[in-house]
Amino acid sequence: MELLTVFLLALGLLALSIAGMAITILVKKGGKFPNTHVSGNRHLKKNGVYCSQTQDKLEQRNAYKNLKFGNVKLVADDKAGN
Repeated sequence: MELLTVFLLALGLLALSIAGMAITILVKKGGKFPNTHVSGNRHLKKNGVYCSQTQDKLEQRNAYKNLKFGNVKLVADDKAGN
């Protein structure tokens, strides 16, 4: 019986804390959840820090610009062996 009391007390405290956090989030931000993504932080943007997907896209674009396709030759694949 003591184990059930302790379990219910812990469950009640957990529910109370989750409800308190939810109310705090909703009241502080005017009903909107905070943007916790890297792109939502203006200080990181100012220092040039982006999320990994954005940095990857930027690096791929820069790498593509540096490629030189002038010397590329297409070779026909001859399956007959000639």
